[in-house]
Amino acid sequence: MSNSFSHLDENGQPGMVDVSAKNETVREARAQSIVYLGKEVAAQLSQSDWQTKKGSIIQTATIAGTMGAKKTSDLIPLCHPLGLDSCKFEFETSEDQVIITCICRLEAKTGVEMEALVGASIAALTVYDMCKSISKGIVIKETKLISKSGGKSDFKA
Repeated sequence: MSNSFSHLDENGQPGMVDVSAKNETVREARAQSIVYLGKEVAAQLSQSDWQTKKGSIIQTATIAGTMGAKKTSDLIPLCHPLGLDSCKFEFETSEDQVIITCICRLEAKTGVEMEALVGASIAALTVYDMCKSISKGIVIKETKLISKSGGKSDFKA
């Protein structure tokens, strides 16, 4: 593990990392958020085909997560603005939770893991928002990077 922060210069001042000399490569990142719903809420949603009065939870979370991923550099100050080539979502439901995976891809000089993390996070927040009237016990348990590839260091959890 490196003990230097790439976003700090020699004087400790923050700044965007200069990627101008890097070559573009195809990069992909997968991030995951887990939303704990509880057995009763998950059963109710499963019976309603994941619909609420606000509409389809899965479709709305997918759209919101995509919008969030595309706005990552507006939310996180030192992130490079990236034009995503692809942003997709997978939803795995169980008896008490939903696992949301966001997969982002592009050809660029820098990685796309922050976009995947933001996408998964915003999708999870949207699930929470759409279900909060059903239960106050919903918990966004964790958000984490699952994998990244295409840069100088690949990662798989």
